[in-house]
Amino acid sequence: MNDQFRIGRDSMGEVRVPVGVRYGAQTQRALDNFTISAEPMPARFIEALLYIKQAAARANQELGLLDDDKAEAIITAVSDLLDTDFSRHFPVPILQTGSGTSTNMNANEVISFMAAEQGVQLSPNDHVNLGQSSNDVIPSALLVAAARQISCLVIPALEHLGATIRAVAQRNGDVIKTGRTHLMDALPIRLAAELEGWASQVDDVQTRLLESVSRLSRLPLGGTAVGSGANCHPDFAPRALTHLSAATGMSFTSMHSFYQGLSSIDPVLETSGHLKIGAAVLMKIANDLRWMNSGPHAGIGEITLPALQPGSSIMPAKVNPVIPEAVCMAAAHIIGNDTTITIAAQAGSFQINTMLPIAAAAILESGELMAGSAASLADKAITGMVINRLAMAEPLALNPILVTALVPYIGYLAAAEIGKQAQQERRPILEIAKEQTDLDTSLLERILDPAYLADGSKKR
Repeated sequence: MNDQFRIGRDSMGEVRVPVGVRYGAQTQRALDNFTISAEPMPARFIEALLYIKQAAARANQELGLLDDDKAEAIITAVSDLLDTDFSRHFPVPILQTGSGTSTNMNANEVISFMAAEQGVQLSPNDHVNLGQSSNDVIPSALLVAAARQISCLVIPALEHLGATIRAVAQRNGDVIKTGRTHLMDALPIRLAAELEGWASQVDDVQTRLLESVSRLSRLPLGGTAVGSGANCHPDFAPRALTHLSAATGMSFTSMHSFYQGLSSIDPVLETSGHLKIGAAVLMKIANDLRWMNSGPHAGIGEITLPALQPGSSIMPAKVNPVIPEAVCMAAAHIIGNDTTITIAAQAGSFQINTMLPIAAAAILESGELMAGSAASLADKAITGMVINRLAMAEPLALNPILVTALVPYIGYLAAAEIGKQAQQERRPILEIAKEQTDLDTSLLERILDPAYLADGSKKR
């Protein structure tokens, strides 16, 4: 054996492991076998897995199943990993065994290696994995990682986006613009009301995701290999979950049925569905921004988004709505991830789901994309957008749809004729209405004021 390798041993025999890495034989076998892609498991997932290992050690120590020196070695090793960039120690690819056993053993081996560096000899299986199985630890880590990400990253980003939209609406409460249906001119609306529609959609996404966190927080830890809890102390799960909750600042409890938790990822699929709704919401907002910003001279031009970079390699002075475009691509990716998670969710055969790693990668990627997109829309598009008040006001006076206000007084057909004449002659509705009706001028001025229609049932 040369200086570049050492011998690692597992139940199948010896394996050459590179010198300088902290993992062992089973991790190396995974690297040798799983070569479809080199993309490793997400850091958030590994972090959740490490928290579980630490909580398990504390529980086993309290139960007298693990000597103090061994338990403290595990606890210390995990703390050291969490305080550093641990990514190089966890190279096992996403596309591995569907149970995630290789990643679980990767963690067990790294923790054992670090304990040995401190003079404590641990068995990856007998000590670090005590009372556990990959089949309950990996789905538990998936749920913990998703719950923490939704609570600590995604929801705050959505809250920020909603608050940013409402701040712009409040600053422009007096602005009235042309509403549009089918991309065609429709009744006047207040810009603030349009923005509140966006913010309300964002609120609903937050509400859905908050509700899903309660189900993500119920873990199958303690079910071990098939859900029966074999080789696990009956008090292990509640003690471990108490420590896990304390370490993460969230409340994790036992799932009602461990069999459900090992073979299904229903809470993850639910959460992905809510993220998909969020993606559709962000895409709607982004596309509205693109249309409103279009031009500046041959488009709608109601707003001007911040100029972030040159928009063309050949056309000088061109500036594009790059943030809304990037958000639309992120939204498309989230929607695609939901399809992946849907397929993974039906991969529960009897007592195990065999697509846990890809589900973990997809849901955590979707969460990152959702949070990043919300923050980018808020900070790089909406906050700094300029409201072109004149571009909104000028078309209103010529908007033939204003004749809608005349319908209760002269009927639909007569109002339509006035609208046609105004459009053909490009004259304000008010002028034509004064000529073609015997309605009082003061009444016409009141009901043909765009604000009258924009305020709907709150007519002045």
